[in-house]
Amino acid sequence: MSRRAFLAAVAGAAASASMRGAHASAVDERQIKVAPGEVRLNGAGGPSTAVWTYNGTVPGPALRLRQGQPVRVAVENGLDEDTTVHWHGIRLPNAMDGVPGLTQTPIRPGESFSYEFAPPDAGTFWYHPHADSLVQIGRGLAGPLIVEEAEPVAFDGDLLWLLQDWRLTKDGQIAGGFGSMMDASMSGRVGNLVTVNGQAQPDQSVRAGERVRLRLANASLARMMALRFEGHRPVVLAIDGQPCDPHEPEDGRLVLAPAMRIDIALDMQGDPGSRHDVIDDFYDGLAYRLTTLVYDNASPIRPHPLSAPLALPRNPLPELDFANAVHQEIVLQGGMMGGGKLKGAGGMMGMTMPGMNGGAAWAINGMSMTGDGHAGMAPQFMLERGATCLLTMRNETAWWHPMHVHGFSLSVLSRNGEPVPHRQWQDTVLLAPKDTVDCAFVADNPGDWMLHCHVADHQMAGLMTVFRVK
Repeated sequence: MSRRAFLAAVAGAAASASMRGAHASAVDERQIKVAPGEVRLNGAGGPSTAVWTYNGTVPGPALRLRQGQPVRVAVENGLDEDTTVHWHGIRLPNAMDGVPGLTQTPIRPGESFSYEFAPPDAGTFWYHPHADSLVQIGRGLAGPLIVEEAEPVAFDGDLLWLLQDWRLTKDGQIAGGFGSMMDASMSGRVGNLVTVNGQAQPDQSVRAGERVRLRLANASLARMMALRFEGHRPVVLAIDGQPCDPHEPEDGRLVLAPAMRIDIALDMQGDPGSRHDVIDDFYDGLAYRLTTLVYDNASPIRPHPLSAPLALPRNPLPELDFANAVHQEIVLQGGMMGGGKLKGAGGMMGMTMPGMNGGAAWAINGMSMTGDGHAGMAPQFMLERGATCLLTMRNETAWWHPMHVHGFSLSVLSRNGEPVPHRQWQDTVLLAPKDTVDCAFVADNPGDWMLHCHVADHQMAGLMTVFRVK
């Protein structure tokens, strides 16, 4: 290369980098309107169901953002009640977290609020209301949020399945009875219809030989899922938006609690023209077909699976300092068959049923915070900014609880004393009955932050607390 050509190439690269920098710093403007609508969850021939929507669709529009690029999302409330938007899993400023009373004044009917943040992490996230969340999520308000890596990751396809669970009447309408005593004190409002991107049991078209990235997000109120891909071997790439060491799930089942996301790689090794069901069999005796992978009749796009490494680039999470860590513990109590003190609800549960008349059914460290969040909630514990916190979560109840922390990702260290492999970071950690899980995070994000069960009935009935980073 001549000196002139070399200098021209350098100048061109510099200009390109400058343009990329300018693009990265520009604010990405988005608009979302929350309003009633109608959808046909069972396809064109099924009944029309009255729902609540983001921009007229269920689920809401997939927001694809760029890692590190500022975004401004103007949310207009077209409902007859207050709402907010929580950007689930995004490590953002406290004032943008969407918890009514705690981090913002709720968006009143007919009013708007603009959320502004720059997502630091690439990965799969989602958005949903945090006001009257049991009803609003149960009526359809949920949408996927994808933060794309700074450098493209090599896959033949990038698929997204946002999974929602609906409790419908015989005529296809959303059933009433939100917040019933039985749901509040047991497994929550599990429905009778599951949709993938707003459709029940859709087919997923695939082609032999391709490698796809499949993003799974459970936006249900309460339904736990355990997905089996018949004839395929999924490889877990990321959990809750955070890359992990690629691995095949235990027993081939992907356990996905409400609010959790799992990114997997799927090498499509079925025969052209073949069909392979995806089964959810979490609940004993209640397995059902979620969807079907349908291969087209074309020849495979390659004779053998790709040999390229599957690991995704890690996100810029802060370094843990175990030598100077502080320890905090939260204990989950209550529920039917669970017992335990409910100090904030008047002491030991006596002759009344837990969760009766909208009261508390659950407690964390003996205290019950009910509802969606409000001003003046006293923090369970406080952390100095920059401190590493070792957090132990102990489930003394007889029920499953996906515990979600706002504003942070947790390094999951051990479960019942056994080390957790694959270097997993999560914002929603599933605790089975009687589980004890040890996690760690760096308290680098100041503010009052919510920590709660993402079974919405459990949160509303007391399984919620707040901690403060100062």
